[in-house]
Amino acid sequence: MLLLAGAVLAVSNFMVVLDTTIANVSVAHIAGGLGISSSEGTWVITSYAVAEAICVPLTGWLSKRLGTVKLFAGGMLGFGIFSFLCGTATSLTMLVAFRIGQGICGGPLMALSQTLLLRVFPKDKHAMTMGIWAMTTLTAPIFGPILGGTISDSWGWHWIFFINVPVAAICAFTAWTVLRKAETEKVNEPVDGFGLVLLVLWVGALQLMLDLGREHDWFSADIIVQLAIIAIVGFASFLIWELTHDRPVVDLRPFRHRGFTVSVIALVFAYGTFFASLVVIPQWLQGAMGYTATWAGYATAFNGVAAVLMAPVVAKRMTEVDPRRLVFIGVLWLGGTSLLRVFWWNSGADFWTLALPQLIQGAGMPFFFVPLTTIALGAVDEEETASAAGVMNFLRTMAGAVAVAISTTLWYDGAQEKRDGLSGVLHGTQAAIDGLMAKGYSLEQARQIISQMVDKESVALATGQTFVWAAFVFAAAASIIWLAPRPTRAVDTSSVH
Repeated sequence: MLLLAGAVLAVSNFMVVLDTTIANVSVAHIAGGLGISSSEGTWVITSYAVAEAICVPLTGWLSKRLGTVKLFAGGMLGFGIFSFLCGTATSLTMLVAFRIGQGICGGPLMALSQTLLLRVFPKDKHAMTMGIWAMTTLTAPIFGPILGGTISDSWGWHWIFFINVPVAAICAFTAWTVLRKAETEKVNEPVDGFGLVLLVLWVGALQLMLDLGREHDWFSADIIVQLAIIAIVGFASFLIWELTHDRPVVDLRPFRHRGFTVSVIALVFAYGTFFASLVVIPQWLQGAMGYTATWAGYATAFNGVAAVLMAPVVAKRMTEVDPRRLVFIGVLWLGGTSLLRVFWWNSGADFWTLALPQLIQGAGMPFFFVPLTTIALGAVDEEETASAAGVMNFLRTMAGAVAVAISTTLWYDGAQEKRDGLSGVLHGTQAAIDGLMAKGYSLEQARQIISQMVDKESVALATGQTFVWAAFVFAAAASIIWLAPRPTRAVDTSSVH
């Protein structure tokens, strides 16, 4: 029974983490299938991330009100139902709504799978079970782009959601059957309802503003101005309310510790920039480089391979080296690989030229996340560890959604700017048209070929420009970590996922 319980919890965690990246390479297929732009297609990613982020701080309260096992099984069942609905969606509105439902149900599952593993297995098995759990967390992002691309090309984008249904159903049923004896007692604890409303209000307004901004020419449109005002006023009200409430939905008190604040700032900027690259790269490969979703998935998945290989090295070094040094090296490494892309990637790059920086980047990932978590949680009081971890999880997930919206906007606008610049300095256009017409192309076909060449070059230049900005952000995030004090006690990082 223990093995079955461990398998169910590990598979559940794998599936939820998988869904954070499986749609990244499927945006082009989804956009084409629903008749929307690629920038609108990224809402499928950001809506899931925002819903998951909002639900993460509620995990502890929901566990007490419903019971850990009941919440896990119910969340798993809901995840499967909304996955099925995502697959049946026929419009962007439907798909985004169902992805929000999927994110709400999936938000608590990672933390709950970890909690239940520690609860079910004896203490002498905790190291082994946490190793298995960590491995599913590390490997799922590798398989996400590969599975997403292969399924989208072979069966259609709907199936990236349909494949969750049988897995979710089996896991929900098995968890309820096997883990019922590990159910926790219910506690009728009140929730900060007004704080939750304010959280949903400002986060929702902010994300809508970022997602809709480009289509509405930003602040020239009344709707964007209104959303910005709602986000600012809602955020200010949220801060005041949460800092004065006895049981806040998001406990902000850990921010009084300098080490925690600095670590979270570094995490937000570094993780957000990294996650945004996982969305921009597949869109460039498919939209301009002619890659299928499958091969775009293979190219982007390489960063996970090196991460898995380097994780044991980091775990060993954690006991010997100042974690601030590890974070500095890891985040700076991410910035260095961003610059590699700037110099290596162009419109004529082959597959391995595109994949190699991904592989190199992955080696720096373990140096970044685990040591940064150690610094952050080592800076707070021991009784604040759980709430501090919840804040970190919330802000990390939100950072990914916000960064995707910002980076894709900069990327699309940059491509248009580069195209305008290239169109103004083209030489020998007429000679090129004459040469193509001499080979049998019509005038319109010749013009179309040249236009496509300009588009391809402009997108490649915009991609390089995006990674220049990414390198600066990584360098800044790496540098500020030295403002945090070195942890003075051992830290349990099991509450962070």
